[in-house]
Amino acid sequence: MTRDGGELSGFHIGYLPAGIGAEMSDFATEWEDVRFATRVWERQVDDGYRVDLRVHVLRGERLTDLGAVREFLADYHERDTATWELTDFAHPDGPGLAGDAEAFWLVEPGVAVDVLVDPDTADAIELRAIVHGVVRSHER
Repeated sequence: MTRDGGELSGFHIGYLPAGIGAEMSDFATEWEDVRFATRVWERQVDDGYRVDLRVHVLRGERLTDLGAVREFLADYHERDTATWELTDFAHPDGPGLAGDAEAFWLVEPGVAVDVLVDPDTADAIELRAIVHGVVRSHER
């Protein structure tokens, strides 16, 4: 049985794989003039909690195109853009880039979505299924 992730800042999270933890939290933050609406799924493990999935809806003027989103996320996640291996993919809402445990796409200038999974919980195929299940809400 698949689970639905609900609504987050104008987006519907339509698919969660079975291995994703049941404990869910929402956060609103801002970093470098970009606002984040974040939903996190985690589960309890022996030494605390483990985050299985994060979905960020990003809003900010600096997110002008996919390259700008990539640059922003590289800074935010402290990634080296020279070694950050990503491939192009087409999301129904806009152009995207994906790695083994993260995928992001530009919905429109100023709006992007970033999805990160724990690679021990969901593989690249499950990541793609989650990503394609995150779409704009019809309640706009």
